[in-house]
Amino acid sequence: MMNNIYQVAGHHFAVSGENLCKAVECIEGFKPFLVEEGEVLFSFVEGTDVPEMQQVQYEFAYEDVIGTFGRTEQGFMLTLKPEAEEPFHLWHHAQEKEVQMCGNWSVRLYRFAMWVGLGLMVAPYGTVAIHSSCIVYKDKAVLFLGESGTGKSTHTRLWREYIGGAFLLNDDSPFLRVEDGKVWAYGSPWSGKTPCYKQERYELKGCVRLSQAPYNRIQKLSVLQAYGAIHPSCPPEFAYDEKLYDHISSFINQLLSSVPFYHLACLPDAAAAQLSCQTVFGHEADS
Repeated sequence: MMNNIYQVAGHHFAVSGENLCKAVECIEGFKPFLVEEGEVLFSFVEGTDVPEMQQVQYEFAYEDVIGTFGRTEQGFMLTLKPEAEEPFHLWHHAQEKEVQMCGNWSVRLYRFAMWVGLGLMVAPYGTVAIHSSCIVYKDKAVLFLGESGTGKSTHTRLWREYIGGAFLLNDDSPFLRVEDGKVWAYGSPWSGKTPCYKQERYELKGCVRLSQAPYNRIQKLSVLQAYGAIHPSCPPEFAYDEKLYDHISSFINQLLSSVPFYHLACLPDAAAAQLSCQTVFGHEADS
């Protein structure tokens, strides 16, 4: 059986079967994460017998797709149903190391489904995908948080334009992993509308939640405020199951004890980027 091994956030997983391997190989973002070997944590395989979803925990929509996430008798399941098309299914059994998929093999469906599947399998290992834009400066990562449209990508672009040596690690879904008391930011195969797929990791220096304003002002957040800043950027599908949310809560608690959080109300200008850089790093930004 054809078997490709990928590494994301330090975790190795296999994609098994000729059809599935070829499908994933067609996704540009996965190519930098293909490795020759590694200790496989779990596998994605092409399934056949779709289980019944017994408890719907979360429903959402994007583009013309309706997503449903919930529990089966033995684990979790995701169904993605585009308008006027067949659905795509992903599921796994809690006691097994296989994530099975089948249905409508549209790349936009199985690419998103694999993001959910990977998140399910690595959450117990202190690893969570965060909806954010991640910049790297002086070999440290900074995460910019906020709802869609608040200017995350714009702000990291301003860093790249006005702060010497700053570069983008990921523009939509970097993974954070707690390792030996430190938090590391990893690139991933999922980067939104900005192609940025880097098999790299950097220690996390700080997290900044953005909001638009007619001025530039930054303040450090309390632990409670920081929890409110990071929580909306964690995978929403996992917030409705007690066991999954235990993993997310444990991760957040370790993150808050290790990394400072800030809120930046700002204009989309160079001064805002320089202010956030100076605050997080404690010195004037290089021009």
